[in-house]
Amino acid sequence: MKKRIVFAALCLILVILTVPVFAQKSQLGNLTIKAMFIAMDAMDEHWLKLNQGAQQAAAKAKIIYTMQAPFNKVDTAQQIGIMENAITAKYDIILVAPQLAASMVPTINKARAAGIKVIVVDSPLPAGAAHDGFIGTDNGAAARTAADTLAKQIGGKGKIAIVNAQAGAGTTMVRENEFKAQIQAKYPNIQIVGTQYSDGDRARAMNIAQDFMRANPDLVGFYACNEGSTVGVGQAVKQSGKKLVVVGWDKSADSQALILDGTIYAVMVQNPAAMGSKGIEAGLALLSGKTVPQSSDSGCTVGTRANIAKL
Repeated sequence: MKKRIVFAALCLILVILTVPVFAQKSQLGNLTIKAMFIAMDAMDEHWLKLNQGAQQAAAKAKIIYTMQAPFNKVDTAQQIGIMENAITAKYDIILVAPQLAASMVPTINKARAAGIKVIVVDSPLPAGAAHDGFIGTDNGAAARTAADTLAKQIGGKGKIAIVNAQAGAGTTMVRENEFKAQIQAKYPNIQIVGTQYSDGDRARAMNIAQDFMRANPDLVGFYACNEGSTVGVGQAVKQSGKKLVVVGWDKSADSQALILDGTIYAVMVQNPAAMGSKGIEAGLALLSGKTVPQSSDSGCTVGTRANIAKL
């Protein structure tokens, strides 16, 4: 019975996410333009903020808009299925944040061949893969800034650990690899003791962080690669009572609370609402025959106790 209730609830979530938000005549004339945002999941505040930005741009343009997402961050097959359904339903614009970028390429190619404008948001495709535009954070630059921020706070020496989200996800792997490269290039006295993957799940990230602290009593810091991992690491450090430096990603109510109480030192604050609004605007521009940049940086700021409330 419990499994039936959970399944029914999940189905209800998907139904809610598939309800069109707007259905007026569009700015492109008498055509009824349909746009969809396919997120990695419907739980993280990051995706909900991106959805809000896209929703507002769609309302302004008076087009049909909906968001859909898999039930979790590691169900690439379901995410591909959502895009297949959008192709069948003849959507005009698809914004997609790929869970596993390489796996999404054939379906993105299929959508583009059907005349759909595909704007990739947040998580880039592999080099050389075709799309109609990318809008997101310059994750490499932000990861290097995160490395410098953490290194400065620990005095350029000591042991640190990395808690990432999905192994293989384009965005978080860039954040991991560029962080590591910056540490190795600039801070020879900092040792990265290991990297573990939480799939963005807070409870799993907390357990991973606890394991790192038990195995490395002299650990001085953590780097976390997404909101769920950041909050989970912060909760583990807070429970331990230790004074470790935590640098992570994304502003949410929970990550902000952990910054304000001193548990987390800093998070890299993206601008997901801009990703959503710019994505819809880019799709509409392409439909009207205009050109758009192949890549657009939506910006990122280091959020600390001094400025997090204003970001």
